[in-house]
Amino acid sequence: MADEVTLVAEPRQTTGSRTANRMRREGLIPAVVYGRGSSPRSLTLVRRELRAALTTDAGANALINLEVDGDNLLAIVRDMQRDPIRHAVTHVDFILVSRDEAVTVEVPVVLEGDAEEVHRADGTVEQQLFTLTVQAKPGDIPPAIHVDVSALTIGASIRVGDLALPAGATTEVDPEEIVVLAQVSQAAVEAEALDIEAAAVLEEAAEAEEGEGAEASTDGDVESGDEDAPSSDGDS
Repeated sequence: MADEVTLVAEPRQTTGSRTANRMRREGLIPAVVYGRGSSPRSLTLVRRELRAALTTDAGANALINLEVDGDNLLAIVRDMQRDPIRHAVTHVDFILVSRDEAVTVEVPVVLEGDAEEVHRADGTVEQQLFTLTVQAKPGDIPPAIHVDVSALTIGASIRVGDLALPAGATTEVDPEEIVVLAQVSQAAVEAEALDIEAAAVLEEAAEAEEGEGAEASTDGDVESGDEDAPSSDGDS
């Protein structure tokens, strides 16, 4: 279930990239909160406090009580913008929620266990779905969807319909969509192709050698026949 944390925010009166850049240099993060029919409110957060709020077990899906000028606003993170080079958070969008109404969120998919049989067969476990879109009330949002891959074999897969969602959480994602797939590794495929190619070369060489031996035997028979043939001079 989602953790609930408190985060103090200050109203932000001025906007614009110059102001936002100055705030970031001072360890502050610009943010906005909106939703449930209310007008968007521009906020300022302390970077280290935001990091603490989003590093609980719930991660980015933590249920947050935003304290703004004496108001308590229940919200979750809708979007976080990051610096493309340093990957530091540069802006946060919060959306207001109600404890009694379901919201749609992206939940990370985490693989667990060791697929020993796949590894023994020189295979790989390939994760194809890294987040799952789920609907749940804020207090029922799972921090992650855990998938056990220990029973996988080559050619087997785990699909969305195989996932065990926690109580209160549902998804509208196609149940046939593949989450994780076990398959032969590319290195093993290439090694097998090389083995097949080498076997074909050896077979061709053996056939060629056999053909040369047969030809040599035929030539020998012809030469022997010529020596035994009667001479035309002797007959006259």
